[in-house]
Amino acid sequence: MKKVTVLLTLLAAMLTGGLTAYTVIKFTDSNKKERSAFLDYQRDIPVQFTSYTKESYPDLTYAAENAVPAVVSIEKVSISQARYSSEMDMLERWFFGTPRNGGGGNVPREVRSSGSGVIISSDGYIVSNNHVVENAKDLKVTLSDKRTFTAELIGTDPSTDLALLKIDADGLPFLPFGSSEDLRLGEWVLAIGTPFSLTSTVTAGIVSAKARNLGIIEDMGIESFIQTDAAVNPGNSGGALVNPAGELVGINTLIKTETGSFIGYSFAVPSSIVKRVIVDLKEYGIFQRAFLGITMSEINASLIERYEDEYAYLKDAGQTGVFIVDTDPDGGAHEAGIRKGDIVVEVDGIEIKSSPQIQELVAQHRPGDILKVSVKRDGKMKHFDVVLRNRAGRTELMKADDVNLGAELGGKFEEVNDKIKKELKIEHGIRVKSVTGGILEKAGVKPGYIITHINDTPVRSVNDLYKITSEVTSIDGVYPDGRFARYASIR
Repeated sequence: MKKVTVLLTLLAAMLTGGLTAYTVIKFTDSNKKERSAFLDYQRDIPVQFTSYTKESYPDLTYAAENAVPAVVSIEKVSISQARYSSEMDMLERWFFGTPRNGGGGNVPREVRSSGSGVIISSDGYIVSNNHVVENAKDLKVTLSDKRTFTAELIGTDPSTDLALLKIDADGLPFLPFGSSEDLRLGEWVLAIGTPFSLTSTVTAGIVSAKARNLGIIEDMGIESFIQTDAAVNPGNSGGALVNPAGELVGINTLIKTETGSFIGYSFAVPSSIVKRVIVDLKEYGIFQRAFLGITMSEINASLIERYEDEYAYLKDAGQTGVFIVDTDPDGGAHEAGIRKGDIVVEVDGIEIKSSPQIQELVAQHRPGDILKVSVKRDGKMKHFDVVLRNRAGRTELMKADDVNLGAELGGKFEEVNDKIKKELKIEHGIRVKSVTGGILEKAGVKPGYIITHINDTPVRSVNDLYKITSEVTSIDGVYPDGRFARYASIR
């Protein structure tokens, strides 16, 4: 019996071992087949080194070689007032804490800075940024061939941060204008200028965004920047943004940075605005800026929440179009029939997606031009022909000697709410947020002062400042403590 049991046990073990071996072989064989199929699949995938062949790169050599000779370096000499302290000032500070009469005095000193510019005609017209040439005593232009010229400042426009210069030369290389409207997101562009005094520096990038508003330019600035990731640094301002065809599509103007140097984003004024401004600067000495006469805001969740009770249709408006927060009673839009609460959806047949887009379109026109504006009101489409006006609310062109009061006053301003008006017993006015120079500084006006009248003309809003074109002879207003003050003969 024992022998039978042993034999049966051995037989069972042999069967189990054979089955196990068969299973392992089958599994291994199956694995080999799967691994072989995977390797065959891998062999089918095209293999390529991470370095590109020459044909894979966008060819920007023509654009660079064509554009570099037309980009110049601009050196500005300006005068700054530096304070000094005398020995008597030091003694008074030692004994009394502060010198009498403020101590010391101002000593003028020369300050040198540099930027870039672009030659736009063979006879020596050069476009740059206003902030490159602002307050210049002397301007020197150095060409790519090292020749140096003294430049004449033809005109500037702070609202677009553009300037036009002229040098006495002929037969110069220049850049033709390209179309900034035709630029596409992702398209290659070159930035050319003189960063850190490194002349004829070329960097490349792509168009990252269009119609970008940063709120950098004050005094009713026009902002519809082209955003790129081409490296731009201090000294690049006023230089060229060039498309692959070697055409000028923008003027490099600023960078968004926390370090003072390039960290990924640069911004250029589009050629659509540049062309309009420089034509006016050359012909009139000033930019003949047109105004639609509206205060606008893009449609977003915050705006809908603020106005949904008054304008219920905003909930169904979507994110396209621009909401009209208010209209200027003296403006072209109001006269044409456009009202607060309307949604601008088209301008001259172009679909509207943002406020900067409207700014850019209006900037291409002059006062007196007619703009076709389509709006949605209570879900219905309405169409208007708007006659554009100048900053004074008229349709004629401005003269170079017309006063730009917003700039001449030398300050930052804000609206005054009804509560403050009631407390100070005034019907209208605007508050001086800060004094930055100009007429206000000469007159001794302090921040907080509320301007109620200029030249005996009521000032009801910040926009009213830009409607006054005559010289300032008097300013009336009140301080927050209720003290009324009049400033006269302050030129």
